[in-house]
Amino acid sequence: MKVLGILGAHRRNGITEKMLETVLAGVKAPNETETIYLEDYSFKPDQGDQHDSVLDELEQKMLDSDVWVIAAPTYWGGLAGKMKDFFDCMRERLVRIDHLGGTHPDRFADKHYVSITDCYTGAFENWVTGVTDQSFRTIDKVMSAAGVIKLHELVLTNTYGMKALPENKKQTCLKWGQRLNSVKKRDDSTLKRYIELFFMIAFMALLTMGIQVGLKMLPTEHFWLSYLSFVVIFYVLLGFILHFFTVVKHRRR
Repeated sequence: MKVLGILGAHRRNGITEKMLETVLAGVKAPNETETIYLEDYSFKPDQGDQHDSVLDELEQKMLDSDVWVIAAPTYWGGLAGKMKDFFDCMRERLVRIDHLGGTHPDRFADKHYVSITDCYTGAFENWVTGVTDQSFRTIDKVMSAAGVIKLHELVLTNTYGMKALPENKKQTCLKWGQRLNSVKKRDDSTLKRYIELFFMIAFMALLTMGIQVGLKMLPTEHFWLSYLSFVVIFYVLLGFILHFFTVVKHRRR
């Protein structure tokens, strides 16, 4: 297995790079690692049939890797420009675009990724306001369109003047790097999990309402209509909550 670090920061030896390299340090042989520092590559968008040779090189490195560790700082509440520019230039290579302009997963489908960002904002402010959320959303949106499966996200706050990683964050990065040693290829089973959740809720609702009827706590008239409406409403509400905590709400500390 090969793990590819993609660093989109202005400084090669900044705190973002330290987080990335600490994650990669947890990857052990026979697994391999490589780091791409995007500032070293002068890439441009493809122009029709004329493909940019630098993008060709970067694309091949991504194809040859099983896991990507995408690291970029948060500037002005959004993803650093170099990483965003890379995503923009790679757009037509990351996805397949149909005749209506819709995007679909293509050659990168079912690879995996870990996302890393950091910011000057303090931990409490970021926890309350979510300064780094937009950076994670940008990465997630691109990766989701490409069919790449998310493993985890790492964030570091209060980085102004920081020269070395705090010990607790260093250990967290190292732990996730070690976990990459056992990543197995799998399909994104989100839809399957939601279907399973629906039937679990349906069974538990039937059991609960059956007990209520037995205890005469629920009228028997229109039982199945009440049961069906309860299941659907409860499932929709629970689905929104799960979506918020697993997709919308990002790691902030």
